[in-house]
Amino acid sequence: MLTEEEIREIRNEALKAEQKQAACIGALKVVQKHRGWISDEAIADISGLLDMSPDELDGIATCYSLLFRRPVGRHVILICDSVSCWVMGYEKILTHLRKRLGIGPGETSADGKFTLLPVACLGICEHAPAIIIDTEVYGDLDDGRLDEILARY
Repeated sequence: MLTEEEIREIRNEALKAEQKQAACIGALKVVQKHRGWISDEAIADISGLLDMSPDELDGIATCYSLLFRRPVGRHVILICDSVSCWVMGYEKILTHLRKRLGIGPGETSADGKFTLLPVACLGICEHAPAIIIDTEVYGDLDDGRLDEILARY
């Protein structure tokens, strides 16, 4: 069940749109901001507010790699697995993250601190290999730089 605050924020998103269905991504982001992820129950509640079917909304939610349809850690690490990152050391960075965090792609650390998710491209090929943690972009990675970055979290 959505909170009153979530409902208010979703309605505000809908007011900004020409048609309230156009606010669906904003509405999904509202729930994720408050809960960290978007449950099936939240999809059902949002769909009712926006006059959409749950299936329509789920189709949109699952299309975007930055909308999470299952619980994630406090910090989400998006690791680029594009060709540029592969050539520049993706596998070495992934191996280091696996050892350091004890998780593989799609997994969350036992302490709930990190979730590691591969993405097709981060759009910063000139700084490959690269990751994003939450909203911070980090490129030109090696094991030492990665350790410095992770220590901040």
